[in-house]
Amino acid sequence: MRLLDHLAEHPIRIVDLSQPLFNGAPSSPSHPGFRSALTLRHGDAVREDGMTGAHELFTSGGHVGTHVDALCHVAVDGRIFGGRPAEVVDGHYAAGGIDEFPLAVRRAVLVDVPALRGVGRLAPAEPVTADDLDMVGVPIGPGDAVLVRTGWAQLWPDSNAYLGRETGVPGLDPSGAAWLADRQVAIVGADTLAVEKISVAVGHSRLPVHRILLAEHGINLIEVMNLEPVRGQTEFAFVCAPLNILGATGAPVRPLALLDLTSKGGQQ
Repeated sequence: MRLLDHLAEHPIRIVDLSQPLFNGAPSSPSHPGFRSALTLRHGDAVREDGMTGAHELFTSGGHVGTHVDALCHVAVDGRIFGGRPAEVVDGHYAAGGIDEFPLAVRRAVLVDVPALRGVGRLAPAEPVTADDLDMVGVPIGPGDAVLVRTGWAQLWPDSNAYLGRETGVPGLDPSGAAWLADRQVAIVGADTLAVEKISVAVGHSRLPVHRILLAEHGINLIEVMNLEPVRGQTEFAFVCAPLNILGATGAPVRPLALLDLTSKGGQQ
C-alpha cells in the first residue's frame, strides 16, 4: 500500500525505450533476423457462436531488435566473466545465460552525447569517450543503468543507414567503457546495434567495449534502444526484464523509463 500511496502522490509516465519488431527490421547480418507469419487468420476457422481466433509464428535471433546481451555472449580464451568456462550443456550455456540477469528497478542516467556537443546526432563512427562521460551533470555509480544516446535511433528503420554498412556507427570507445567499469555500473545501453563504435574498416571483427564490459567486468549491455522519447531527461527509474530463456546468450527486452510527472522533466 505504501507504493500505491506514493504513486497516488507522484504519478508517473511510462515510456517504452524499445524499437518495434517487424519483418525486415534492421539486424546484424550475422544473426537470424525477425520473421513473423500468421498461422491462423480470422475466418479460417469459425466457432458456432461466430467467434474467431488468430495467431502467428515468429522466429528471431536472440540479438535482434532491442535486446540484452548476457554475460555468456562473450568469452576470452574459452572463459566468460568470473573465469567460468564457456561450457554448453543440453544446447545452452551452463553459466552466464540471460536467465541470470539481475532483475531490478534501477536508477538510470541518460548520457545525451549530441546534447552535450550541441549537435542533433553523432557522426558515423564517432567515438563516445571518457571525456564525454565526465561532462554528465549528475554522479554515476554502482548499480546504475547508463544509457548512451547518440541520436542513431533517428535512422530507424532504414536498415542500410542504421547498420552503417557504408559509414560506420558511433558509440563508446574503450576509454568510455573503462570509465563506466570503474564506477561499477550494472547496465550499459545505447541506441545503436553494438553500443560501441563501429568503423567500416574493422566492422564487428573487434569489439573491445564488449570485452571490457561483458567479459572483464560482468556488465550487461542493452542494444538497439530508442532513447529519443527521453531526450531532456537526466535520471529516472528504469525497468528492464529480458525474456527468461535458460542459458541464452541474449534475449529481447522492452525496457521502460518511469518518469515522475510531478517533476519538470516528466512534463514532456
